Amino acid sequence: MQNYERLIALTGARNVRDLGGYPAGNGGLTRWRSVLRGDALHALSAADIEALIAHGVTTVIDLRNPQELAREANPFTNDARVQYDNVALFSALAPVEMMAAQSPHFDMGDRYCQALDNCQPAIAKVLRTIAHAPEGIVLFHCTAGKDRTGIIAALMLAHAGVDDAVIIEDYALTGSIFSPLLADLHARAVARGIPSNLADAVLASAPHSMARTLGHLARRYGGVDSYLTKIGLSQSDIASLERRLCV
Repeated sequence: MQNYERLIALTGARNVRDLGGYPAGNGGLTRWRSVLRGDALHALSAADIEALIAHGVTTVIDLRNPQELAREANPFTNDARVQYDNVALFSALAPVEMMAAQSPHFDMGDRYCQALDNCQPAIAKVLRTIAHAPEGIVLFHCTAGKDRTGIIAALMLAHAGVDDAVIIEDYALTGSIFSPLLADLHARAVARGIPSNLADAVLASAPHSMARTLGHLARRYGGVDSYLTKIGLSQSDIASLERRLCV
């Protein structure tokens, strides 16, 4: 059996990692080299791009908004070797700094729960794109690979029957893998006038934030399968999504 590394080694992105190898609900493991989650790709070198293509990436889904795209363009936008899609996943939400400033007890779990409630058309579009992507690896990403990416990864893993504890661990990996660049994002946020404590809250990847999100998914929607139906996925979409990640 081939051994895979979860983290994909690249010079221009530091948080691209595989959703394979997790214990799934069917008694097996989630499929390696089928779905990758990641941070921003604008700084990828030519060698990085070729490495991702060599790994088998055929679909790239950028979850950032138009302003982010304008500042830092996606190198796969016009690459004929991949299917490129852009879905601004959190466009229905207020800016995160505004949300954080409105509550002294703000936690990123607040934002994730709001995303599950208010960003359903965008979430459905991303999941359909993953479900019906061509053969090869699907890579979805945002800026840090933590929040928008974390929501989609959590839904994918939950649908594959991965335990909540493992989904939470996968989410929290960003805190260790991406910590040097999170420090840089913190400094940039403070330079824009955001108080340091708010920047800390926004950039955190605390396990309890994802635990709260999964609890909301269970309590409000009755679990991931009911949620997928609620947001408009067909049974064909749902079955294809499961095949994408389950062996």
